[in-house]
Amino acid sequence: MSSIPLAERLRPKTLNDIIGQSHLVGEGKPLRLAIDNQRLHSMILWGPPGVGKTTLAKILAKEAGMIFINLSAVSVGVKEVRQVIEQAKKAGQLVLFLDEIHRFNKSQQDSLLGAVEQGHVILIGATTENPSFEVNNALLSRSQVYVLNGLSADDLRGIIKRAIETDVELKQKNFTIKEDEALLQLSGGDARKLLNMLEIIGELSESNIDITNQLVESVVQQNLARYDKSGDQHYDIISAFIKSIRGSDPNGALYWLARMINGGEDPKFIARRLLILASEDIGNANPTALVIANTCFQSVAVIGYPECRIILSQATIYLATSPKSNASYMAIDKAIAIAKRTESSAVPLHIRNAPTKLMKELNYGKNYEYAHSHQGNFVDQEFLPEELSGTVIFEPGKNAREEDMRKRMKQLWGDRYKY
Repeated sequence: MSSIPLAERLRPKTLNDIIGQSHLVGEGKPLRLAIDNQRLHSMILWGPPGVGKTTLAKILAKEAGMIFINLSAVSVGVKEVRQVIEQAKKAGQLVLFLDEIHRFNKSQQDSLLGAVEQGHVILIGATTENPSFEVNNALLSRSQVYVLNGLSADDLRGIIKRAIETDVELKQKNFTIKEDEALLQLSGGDARKLLNMLEIIGELSESNIDITNQLVESVVQQNLARYDKSGDQHYDIISAFIKSIRGSDPNGALYWLARMINGGEDPKFIARRLLILASEDIGNANPTALVIANTCFQSVAVIGYPECRIILSQATIYLATSPKSNASYMAIDKAIAIAKRTESSAVPLHIRNAPTKLMKELNYGKNYEYAHSHQGNFVDQEFLPEELSGTVIFEPGKNAREEDMRKRMKQLWGDRYKY
């Protein structure tokens, strides 16, 4: 049996071998053109685990005829980066692949700027996190961000077919795929995990292996890591965490929080999700929730583990026990949908800006009533396009604060809006 893992044995060698990502590597697409035109450039590859970020970087460097250096931001620092930069200056331009670039702090990322600007290094960063949050603006402005899509069911089936038909060792096992639902589900769209599962199953028997859902579930789940922060459980556990808070269960929320802490999850990732939840699921039912979540995010970024676990716990308990409302979330999505349908609707003349004499002559701003000049700082006037008059977009939730909002809107607007 080979000591080289199946995922490594089947790693694509050329752009044509890549399954999926046709929007980037297909004919006439950006990365294909970069190679065809010999204009490889610095980039950030953003996508979920196991979709081929490392493989793509290696292929780009190889087809561009350049030296490829692979570093992980988890295990290296500025010293190692500077060594690569010195190597590039001596040997000529090279490709530096920096996996998990979001793990580098600002000063570490800044150490790359000069070499990228001067062209000594073609930087290819890989991240599972939104680069607009995790990568410095200066570095982002010097790199093109490419989004890698999660692999589809058909992509994963193509990988399975290639593995059992072309790999020397798997061919000897004589696999028959009778059911593939469990394989696809447990892989979580991660090609590496999918191939690892096939390899585990292949170790069970010398030959004639029938793949069924029952076989996969009984064998593979016993061998998968209990928490892989770069795999599908990363998404399953954060989902369980958020849903526990949304469901007002602090006990469930704290359990899943502990699972993430024990698994080494990035505390900023957890805090960022709490920040989103504070508006999406609590909103104006308790506006202080957003303040707490934002303070949590800022504190976690400053303090880090192990002490930040206490801050995460405090914020989690506060949000889980807070009254809930998704009214703000529903309102903006409804507003966006209406706005898309009515993009040609005119702004009413009385609320248009009138900075010039001509605009004033055209009645821009005419008859506008300044609310603060009226009793109660309110005057009944139209703020929607004519054809949308009376349209209710914000529906207050069924909680004390938003019921107060509902009463106030009824008091102010009467029959204009049917609250």
